[in-house]
Amino acid sequence: MTQQIPQSPYTEPALTGVRNFRDVGGLPTTDGRRVKSGRLFRSGHLAHATESDAEFLGSLGLHTVFDFRNGADHALEGQDVELPGVRNVGIPLSDPADGREFWRMVRDGDVAQLRGILGDGKGAARMSRSYREMIRTRTAEHSRVVHALAEDSVPALMHCAAGKDRAGVSIAVTLLALGVEREAIIADYLESNAPHNRYRVRRGTDTPEERAPEVMELLAPLFDARAPYLTAALETIDEEWGGVERYLAEGLGLAPETLGRLRDRLLD
Repeated sequence: MTQQIPQSPYTEPALTGVRNFRDVGGLPTTDGRRVKSGRLFRSGHLAHATESDAEFLGSLGLHTVFDFRNGADHALEGQDVELPGVRNVGIPLSDPADGREFWRMVRDGDVAQLRGILGDGKGAARMSRSYREMIRTRTAEHSRVVHALAEDSVPALMHCAAGKDRAGVSIAVTLLALGVEREAIIADYLESNAPHNRYRVRRGTDTPEERAPEVMELLAPLFDARAPYLTAALETIDEEWGGVERYLAEGLGLAPETLGRLRDRLLD
């Protein structure tokens, strides 16, 4: 049965230059608590935020914006708009489809090239593999985020380019630390598939030929939020650390008192 996500006061605002924004408040924990509304947000990048978008984001009382994009992302999209009084923390994470040459082919390659790198399930397999790698190799970065939230960085907004992969895994790690049910974590992740949330695919000159059905089908694994991707990340925690408890303690170095502070800040 699909987990229903309670609506928060900040759900689906009329943002025009920021994709995939939402408050993760209301998600249930395994011990019967819920994530507080207005404390933890997620989105795509803020580089194209309009004046009204920035005004809305400024009204949230944000302490910190965590930007998981890398230099290539900044070169393509630009830096985030400045939100007065908000701390911006850049923690570059590897793009799920890592590599500039790969993205050059995604954006400019012909159908034959795309078939070669993404066809026959290779695109989906690449995404699942990258989610596993983010868990396996980015413990220092995820530890930094969760420790910051426990200390002084709330309310916080986490984003990458699309708000789906790098931000999605970082949000999932945070929600695991809060004790949120896995089904609810996956349900929130899948909200990135809503039409108003989806990342806009850029392809060369964006002619009708560039957006032909076969091209869009080949690109779909990169731009979809698919449950098996996040499930792969969660399974990696179980495989590498034997479960969430050891992952939090050994992988992220979270002491019980730090977890307690985190939960006090973010849970009702």
